[in-house]
Amino acid sequence: MQTPGEFVREQVSTVRSTVDRVAGTVAESVAEATNASASNVTAVGSQVGNYIREQRSAAQVSLRELARTAGVSNPYLSQVERGLRKPSAEILASIARGLKISAESLYEQAGILDRRSGNPDTVAAIRSDEALSERHKAVLLELYETYVREHGVSTASSAAPQAAPENPSHPSKESA
Repeated sequence: MQTPGEFVREQVSTVRSTVDRVAGTVAESVAEATNASASNVTAVGSQVGNYIREQRSAAQVSLRELARTAGVSNPYLSQVERGLRKPSAEILASIARGLKISAESLYEQAGILDRRSGNPDTVAAIRSDEALSERHKAVLLELYETYVREHGVSTASSAAPQAAPENPSHPSKESA
């Protein structure tokens, strides 16, 4: 026969092992979720970082010079380019000003804004045109996106069979 103390110890031991097992499962789930979230941040960070590096190279601007004009530290900008840091919208806007490109393009790369529809080369050409102000670029992009959307609808409807047009030299009975 067990004493009450032995019974309690046995029950406490059983509860502890159950709690440890459940805690381990919860910890594994949290770790998996954290790792998945971190990899998404890294993927977005490296995407925007690669884009910044490409734009900087195309503009033939050094990392140090861009850091100075954007008002960020050289090491921080290097970390952004390597995907180790995810910059805020304000930092992206500063970097865009330093590169003389649209902040919207950096926002899209960072996942802050949705991508515009249409040909990416056309969108990039509008954004990179230095003769246009940011307001003009925004208006042109909106018009272009509307045209693409409407053209896509008209293309889809033109694929549907249409009734044969009436021959103007032979009026229909209804018009006679």
